[in-house]
Amino acid sequence: MPTPIYQRPAELLQNLIRFNTTNPPGHEVECVRYIKGLLDEAGIESTLIAKDPNRPNLIARIPSRGDAAPLLLYGHVDVVTTESQNWTHPPFEAEIHDGYIWGRGALDMKGPDAMLIAAFLRAHAESANLPGDVILCIVVDEEAGGEFGAEFLIQEHPDLFKGVRYALGEFGGFTLHIGGKHLYTIQVIEKQICSVKATLRGPAGHGSLTHRGRGTATAKLAKMLDILEHKSLPVHITPAARVMFGALADTLGFPSSLLIRQLLNPALTDRILPLMSESASTFDPLLHNTVNATIIQGGDKINVIPSEITVKLDGRLLPGQTPDDMLRELRQLLGPDIEWEVFDFDPGPPEPDMSFFDTLADILKRADPTGTPIPLMLGGVTDARFFSQLGIQSYGFTPMQLPPDFNFPAVIHAADERIPVEAVAWGADRIYEALLRFGEVS
Repeated sequence: MPTPIYQRPAELLQNLIRFNTTNPPGHEVECVRYIKGLLDEAGIESTLIAKDPNRPNLIARIPSRGDAAPLLLYGHVDVVTTESQNWTHPPFEAEIHDGYIWGRGALDMKGPDAMLIAAFLRAHAESANLPGDVILCIVVDEEAGGEFGAEFLIQEHPDLFKGVRYALGEFGGFTLHIGGKHLYTIQVIEKQICSVKATLRGPAGHGSLTHRGRGTATAKLAKMLDILEHKSLPVHITPAARVMFGALADTLGFPSSLLIRQLLNPALTDRILPLMSESASTFDPLLHNTVNATIIQGGDKINVIPSEITVKLDGRLLPGQTPDDMLRELRQLLGPDIEWEVFDFDPGPPEPDMSFFDTLADILKRADPTGTPIPLMLGGVTDARFFSQLGIQSYGFTPMQLPPDFNFPAVIHAADERIPVEAVAWGADRIYEALLRFGEVS
C-alpha cells in the first residue's frame, strides 16, 4: 500500500510546481482540480467556487466535535512570471538538486500550500482531536490582486467563513538570521495598498526649442522623481512596529539591540537606518508610508513638449494610516503644484490581534529551542487584507528552517526560487500541531 501523500509533502510540492499557473493568465484550474482529487481520494468533501471557470477556488472543511471557533487555512496557487529570468534548473519541473526543490512557487507559495494541504489531510486521516472545525481554502489570483480569488470569495461568499477568528497563511515562520542569532518571524499584520496617481501640467511647446525656466510638465516630473529618490515620507512608529522591533532588540545583543531600539525614536529613525546596512531596506518601509513611481505616461509626438504627464505610484500605508494621510504627506513633501488621486485602496486592520501568537511561538520554540519567534509586520500585502474585512486575524505561519546563507526575500519572485526538501515536512508538522492547539486561546 503506497504511503499517503500527506506523508510525502515534498512530493506533493513537486506535483504542484509542475502545473504552470503563471499569473497572468493564471489558468489555475488543473492545479486546483489536482488538489480536489487528493481530497476526494481521502474522503473529504470539497467545493469549487469560481468567478471564471478557468480560475476556481477550492473550499473544504473538516468538522469537529469541539466548540472552538473554526480555523482557516488558506493559500494561493498562482505564481509570478519567469520570463526573462535565467534559471539554473527549469522552473516548472521541480527538480531536486543540492537538497533543494527548485521551481517557481517553491516559496511563494506552493511550498506553503503543500504544508497546509498535508497538515489538513493528516488531520482527517488520523481523526485528530480538533478543537474546532478546520477550513481549507485554496485560492487563485493572489499575485494579480485577488479579483478572482480571495476578494471574490469574501465579497460574494462571506458565509463560507462565518465564525472564523484566526487564519494561517503566508508569510512567516521562516528562519531569519541576524547578528549571529536565528529567529522565526510570524506575520501578524501587513501594510495597506494605497496606489496613487500624480498629474503634472505645464506649457506645451516645440521640441526644437529650449524651455528652461518655463515650468514644463517634464521639468516638474524630474523634480518630483528627484525628491522621491532622496527623501522619505515622515516616520511613524506604529504599535505593530514597537512590538516587532522590541522583540528583535530583546533577542539581539549589543550593539545591534541599541540601534534597533533607537529606530523606535522618530527623531533618530532616519539617522539610524543608514547604519543598518542590508537590513535598512527591510526596516525602512515598516517605519514610513512609501511610494514608488512605476508607470509614467505623457506625450505622443517626439517633437512636442507634453502639457500633461501622469505618474502612477505604488503606495503602501502603514497599519492605521489612511489615504488622506498619504495625500497630505505627499503634498507636504512635493508641494502644491501636483494633482493627486487615490485609485486603489485595500484597507487592513489598524492593529493585530496577538492572542494566538504565543501558541504559535511555543510550537516553534518546542521544535527548535535555539530559535526565537518574533512577530512580523510585512511591508507587502497578502490575501490577509481581504480576510481581515471579515474580522479574521491572519498569521503568516508556514514554518521553514533555512540555512544562514539562504536569502529568503531575495529568492522570492526571482530566478532559482527553491526550498530545502526537509523544510516542507518540518513546516507541515508545525502546522499540524497548530491544528491541534488553536483551541487553547480563550
